[in-house]
Amino acid sequence: MSKTYFLPLSSSAAVTRRDFVHRSLLASALAAASAPVLLRGQNLNSRVAIAGIGAGGKGASDIKGIADAGADVVALCDVDEVTLKKAGALYPKARLHRDYRKMFEAQKDFDGVSVSTPDHHHALAAALAMKLGKGAYVQKPLTHSVWEARRLAEIAREKKVATLMGNQGHSGNDVRNFCELIWAGAIGKVREAHIWTNRPIWPQGRNRPAGEDAVPANLDWDVFLGPAPMRPFKSTWPDEDAKDGKKRRGGNVYHPFAWRGWWDFGTGALGDMACHLMDPAFWALHLGHADSVAAVSDGATSEMAPKSCVITYQFPARKTAHGEMPPVKIVWYDGGNKPTNELLGLAGDAKSPDNGSLFIGEKGKITCETYGGAPKFTQDSKTKEFAKPDQTLDRSPGHHKEFVEAIQGKVLKGMASLDYAGPFTEMVLMGNLAVRTGKKVDWDGPNMKARNMDVSKLVKRDYRPGWTM
Repeated sequence: MSKTYFLPLSSSAAVTRRDFVHRSLLASALAAASAPVLLRGQNLNSRVAIAGIGAGGKGASDIKGIADAGADVVALCDVDEVTLKKAGALYPKARLHRDYRKMFEAQKDFDGVSVSTPDHHHALAAALAMKLGKGAYVQKPLTHSVWEARRLAEIAREKKVATLMGNQGHSGNDVRNFCELIWAGAIGKVREAHIWTNRPIWPQGRNRPAGEDAVPANLDWDVFLGPAPMRPFKSTWPDEDAKDGKKRRGGNVYHPFAWRGWWDFGTGALGDMACHLMDPAFWALHLGHADSVAAVSDGATSEMAPKSCVITYQFPARKTAHGEMPPVKIVWYDGGNKPTNELLGLAGDAKSPDNGSLFIGEKGKITCETYGGAPKFTQDSKTKEFAKPDQTLDRSPGHHKEFVEAIQGKVLKGMASLDYAGPFTEMVLMGNLAVRTGKKVDWDGPNMKARNMDVSKLVKRDYRPGWTM
């Protein structure tokens, strides 16, 4: 008798164990994730040299991850001199830079870059690297705009370089196990998925504070702004009245970390978390281009993403390597919004997790955690058990090691290269078109335009003079 993958969730007598009846086809994860032909012809034992663009926070952990995977760090770049010198002490052989444009002019003795800057710099830094024949590891979201995602993927194919987006869950076993379950028919054909997060945990839904503060001596504000329009620097938010009647000192307005909610620099909670949380749905359901997207949001301003929103994507039927898939609705929730307990199959007073997904198929319902982990049938699912499917996807040697090995010429099938990450990021970021216009967007995906309105300025932004992709 086969090993059961799911256990019944209730304490009542178990449903009779079902034999496994359907094996998914042995196929690559997605045609879009196929391996590119690389320029670099190293053997796997040669050393890879890396430049880190964005050296603090997530950038620091990415640089460390790539170094631990066998790369030498030979260059570091950051707009904050304090952050840069701190990173430089960890990698004493690295040359230090404040502006990646100048870094690319002055230094070319590296094979790839790690880009972990505010979102609005991602595409520009990665494009400059790839045009020089360098590989690019780019933090999620891959880009700041839909057009940038399309163009960056095109450059990667043109230059035949190694690429990887920093949605590390895509490299884990959990999402691969989850995809194999969906493809094996654990809940039948999926017609809905509901995906939620507790983000934002940074300011959103505000307007620009008045006034101007002196720029700290350690911060290159002009380079921080980069392609975004010039604006005065502001250090902290004005003191605010809390619910208890006491004054609270405001946090950082822009730097560090607080840039995520600003449209000029970030992409809000959707851009920050959907490239993690939506990955199981995009991969398992072969989503591609949506037909439409609509949003209900609270507190969106012309300057900032909303305090909370619910975004509904509608996708057409699809012919895939795993059979024909029906039209599907994908609903995104953030800022405290979640699917109802009734939809989740939970008792009235039960608490759902802060981040998760619900997949609704013709034969049952499954919930999973952030990266597709801990899949469970809901209490009200028609199907209660399913045998563990055969493994059809390659397993990763480790997220950052994927990138190092790809530079060396060994490319993992199913990795989040730009062939995969570009279309995925396009899909995610089109949700912000509905948020920012306040209207349902009928979407022409191949041509990156709305059928019912002009969203061209949101699809492709203008860059400040001196900055180009």
